[in-house]
Amino acid sequence: MARDVWATGASRPVRRLRRGERREQILDAATRAFARGGYSATGLGDVAAEAGLTRALLYRHFDSKADLYRAVLDRACTRLASATGVDDFGDEAIPALLGAASAEPDGFRLLFRHAAREPEFRDLIDELTAASRDVARRNLARLIPEGPWLDWAADLIPALTVEAVIAWLDAGSPDPDQAAARVSQAIDGVIEAARPASA
Repeated sequence: MARDVWATGASRPVRRLRRGERREQILDAATRAFARGGYSATGLGDVAAEAGLTRALLYRHFDSKADLYRAVLDRACTRLASATGVDDFGDEAIPALLGAASAEPDGFRLLFRHAAREPEFRDLIDELTAASRDVARRNLARLIPEGPWLDWAADLIPALTVEAVIAWLDAGSPDPDQAAARVSQAIDGVIEAARPASA
């Protein structure tokens, strides 16, 4: 629980928070700031302004902008894995993914739009992509015979799903009750295309 102590800042009172609460506040602000401009175009001054704090206070929690950005990405990955699971793509996988993206659209965009284009942080996305591909391949192996079309579908479906979710967010998250079914239809199309032609 935060202490009910107030410190007077230059323009407004600042509530003193415990270290963990302040860190979460900074991560929330950094997620918003980095989602607007990406890593390169966002400075620690931007994050401090978004959080209503000084840069000095940021440095008490993070050694550098890279350290802060990595913490933002790690937290987004952890929350995404917690919301969606990591082992199987069952009937609830797409609704869970849409729910996670809807709950934290800035974090989702950072992971799959910004960080994917930033060489310094590409390793995190490469690991996430490889894990998604492995899970997809394992699940698709029940539906598609071993071979190049299974490999194709296992590469395409995670990428298609992420892009479908980002496009859905960018469109204003229309028809949230029907969105999972529509994304699933696109995935079903890839699975059908990857299956061998019937004789």
